[in-house]
Amino acid sequence: MIWVIVAAALWGIIVAAGGAILTELSPWYYALKKPSWQPPDWLFGPAWTVILSLTSIAIYLGWSDAPDASSRMLVIAVAVANGIANLAWSPLFFKLRRPDWALWEVPLLWLSIVAMMVALAPISWVASLLLVPYLAWVSFATFLNLTIVRLNRPFGR
Repeated sequence: MIWVIVAAALWGIIVAAGGAILTELSPWYYALKKPSWQPPDWLFGPAWTVILSLTSIAIYLGWSDAPDASSRMLVIAVAVANGIANLAWSPLFFKLRRPDWALWEVPLLWLSIVAMMVALAPISWVASLLLVPYLAWVSFATFLNLTIVRLNRPFGR
């Protein structure tokens, strides 16, 4: 079972590293108008580290407690879908400089978290509950994204 721990941890590291690589705090980003209640930039790294660590633990618990192969495949499917949705947001916001497009992608990320919680709940309530901070953070980040769009539109000029 050690390989399951390693695989779940690696998945969290891949998503975290990918997000970090795709996040570019450029002069464009610093020039954006942001709300006074936005957390400091240094907080995002530790927050995502905690969230993706909890997600990795949830994936491990889901896999370990899954009653059969189809349940394990479901755990993998929702984890991969979530990782892809997570990684899709950063290039839209930072690389393409389109917070408005990133805002349109957020429902996919949010729904992928809910799907993971729903899929894991019958297998492991603990695993499902470990994803609550992720859902809360993405909900907060959605409101932050929306506020940045409202303060800075139009984009793509």
